[in-house]
Amino acid sequence: QAEDGIRDPLWSRGLGDVYKRQYQRRVHGILFVISGQMGKVIKGQRKGKGSIFKAYTIGRAGAAKFRNLDFAEREGYLRGVVKELVHDPGRGAPLAKVIFRDPYHYKHRTEFFVAAEGMYSGQYVFVGKKAALAIGNVLPLAEIPDGT
Repeated sequence: QAEDGIRDPLWSRGLGDVYKRQYQRRVHGILFVISGQMGKVIKGQRKGKGSIFKAYTIGRAGAAKFRNLDFAEREGYLRGVVKELVHDPGRGAPLAKVIFRDPYHYKHRTEFFVAAEGMYSGQYVFVGKKAALAIGNVLPLAEIPDGT
């Protein structure tokens, strides 16, 4: 048996297929043995497998997104409190953990916003159409005056 695990294909087809897949093709009476491994795996194919090319997502704070646009936001505003500024691994900007009172049910809703420069914990954040223009507040684009 050879070092790479392939036996002589003319005499035996026994253990050779265990180690390396082989194909036999007979052309004009001559037997050709073609190995299944040709070339090398390119980097793009290696990235699909994982290992060192994986994104480590354990320990993330959460998805950064605004509140769902509901009636309270479309017609007025809601007040939330920035509880803490959180470092999210794999993200360049910190996240602000903002707690809102649910306008329809007796509960609190926690949202993660991308923290604006100048935000601090304990700050009131107003979200909606009639919110004031201040740091950390969220307004529709039509309500923001030109030049700001």
